[in-house]
Amino acid sequence: MEVPRIENLMLANHVEAVNGMLYISGGGWTDHWRQATTPRGQPMVSQIGVALTVVVPWTASSNPYRLQLSVDDSVGVQIANVGTQLNSTRPPGLPTGADLRTVMALTLNVAFPKPGEYRVVANLDGQPPRVVDFRVHDVAVPPPTQPTVN
Repeated sequence: MEVPRIENLMLANHVEAVNGMLYISGGGWTDHWRQATTPRGQPMVSQIGVALTVVVPWTASSNPYRLQLSVDDSVGVQIANVGTQLNSTRPPGLPTGADLRTVMALTLNVAFPKPGEYRVVANLDGQPPRVVDFRVHDVAVPPPTQPTVN
């Protein structure tokens, strides 16, 4: 039996999946700039959009599939993860034997412990993972300015 496969995996500033379509804003980046810490010295939380398309063969539709998504650092330590279930059913009128394409949009809130290299890893029910590598950079935030008195 044929099995579903992850067709596309993309990082973005914002993603939404509506009526079988992906809406992507600021997509396809490989470098993320963030303010390093909060005013209290805690790591800032970065919001990252992840867009996926999954191709489900006709013979594999109507079955649930487990999707696991993780953010790992450069040595493979997992710093964030999310799991979900993909259910793909044949819509009315789909030609016999046609593949289905399922779209997914996930938003992750990640506190990166330090700048450096990271990767998003998507695993679909034991199939070879899809990986997107990216880098996190710290941005210097100027100190607050004092109001001037005339």
